Amino acid sequence: MSKRIPLKAAQCAEISQGKTLAVELEGEDVLLCHTKEGFFAVSNLCSHAAARLSDGKLKGMRLLCPLHGAAFDVRDGSALSRPASKPIKTFETHVEDGILFVFLNE
Repeated sequence: MSKRIPLKAAQCAEISQGKTLAVELEGEDVLLCHTKEGFFAVSNLCSHAAARLSDGKLKGMRLLCPLHGAAFDVRDGSALSRPASKPIKTFETHVEDGILFVFLNE
């Protein structure tokens, strides 16, 4: 069994509350989201039409796709509105000493 290693994604200060930051971690396109509930990390691609979610908007816990307006919950990736019906991937996050770490799924 391999041990999961946290990947340094960003300085927390780089992402204002209510904003996002797109990063690439080991070939994975990840969108970091700073909400009032903390930091979340999700796939940066809409499950409906593969648009980059970093071009959309973060409204509370909802991430809005710029292409067709589908909404996703950043906490669990669930699709909240059509035309998306499939969730997006989510990644575990951890904050330590002002640094945001992300665990990529095995």
